[in-house]
Amino acid sequence: MLRSFCCCLLCLVIASSSALAAQRVILQGNGKLTVVKTDGSTEWDINWGGIHDIHVLANGRILVQQGAANVVAIDPESKKVVWSYDSATLNGNAGKKVEVHAFQPLDDGRLMIAESGPARIIEVDRDGKLLKELKLKVNHPHPHTDTRLARKLKSGNYLVCHEGDGCVREYDGKSSEVVWEFEVPLFGKKPKGGHGPEAFGNKCFAAVRLPNGHTLITTGNGHSVIEVTSDRQIVWKIEQNDLPDITLAWVTTLEVLPNGNYLFGNCHAGPDQPLLIELNPKTKEVVWKFERHTTFGNDVSNSQVLDPGGTSLR
Repeated sequence: MLRSFCCCLLCLVIASSSALAAQRVILQGNGKLTVVKTDGSTEWDINWGGIHDIHVLANGRILVQQGAANVVAIDPESKKVVWSYDSATLNGNAGKKVEVHAFQPLDDGRLMIAESGPARIIEVDRDGKLLKELKLKVNHPHPHTDTRLARKLKSGNYLVCHEGDGCVREYDGKSSEVVWEFEVPLFGKKPKGGHGPEAFGNKCFAAVRLPNGHTLITTGNGHSVIEVTSDRQIVWKIEQNDLPDITLAWVTTLEVLPNGNYLFGNCHAGPDQPLLIELNPKTKEVVWKFERHTTFGNDVSNSQVLDPGGTSLR
C-alpha cells in the first residue's frame, strides 16, 4: 500500500513539474529588452524603450519597434541596430503623424507594417521600397489607436485589431475590402477610464486565426480572451476573475503554442499579478505564470516565446 502511494505521489510530482514547465521568452519592461531563460535568469538584455510588437527572426536578429514609428533589427551579438525603416518619413508619410504598433516579417525579406495615422498597411523590401499598400477602415481615426496588432494570414488577407474602434477586421489582400469584422462587445457594461483592473472597454489588442477558422481575440481593457466563429458567435472566453488568484487587466499579446495552449499578456495588472499566462484552453487551467513585476514593471505589453517546440500562431 505504501509503495503504491509513493508511486502515485511520484507520478503526481512529475506531472505537476511538467504542467508548470517554464517558457523561454523575450519581452520588454522597465527600460530593458530581455531574453529570460526557463530558470528565470537573464540570458540577454539591452536598454530599450516601450514596444507594441516583437519578432525574433530565424537568423537570431530581433525585429522590434524603436520610438513611435521606427522598426529596427537588432543584432543580438553586437547589440547594435543593423537595419531600420522609419514610417514617419518614408513612402509618403513625411509631415504626417504616424505611429507603428504592428509589423510582421514575410517571405522573401518583405516586411509588413501597420501604420496608424495614415491608416494603411504596407509591405516593403529590406531597401525600404514600397511594394504594396492597403487602406484601412477606421471609424475613429487617431495615430495612437488606429491599430494594435495586425497579421497577414496564410490566405493573403490581413487580420487587424482596431483599438479605437473596438473592432477586429479582416481585409482582402488584393482589394483592401473588409471581408469579415467583429465588434468586441462590452457585455452590458459601461466603459471606464484607466489602464488597470478598474478600467473597462473593448480596446482589442491581438487576434489570431485558429486552424478551425475561428478567431481568438484579446480584448485589451475588456479583461478577457474570446474565441469567435466566422458568424461572430462567442464560443469560448475567459473573463477578468475566471482564473484562480489572477485578475486580468489589459490583456495584450497572444500566441497559440504548438502544444495547443494559449499564452497571453496581462499588462497594467499590478504588483501581485502575472505578466504572462499560459492557459490550457480545454480545461482553462493555468499551466505557467510569469511573475516578474519587480524586475519588469507594470507595462509589459508584448512578448514572444522562444524555442516553443514548433511553430506558434501569433
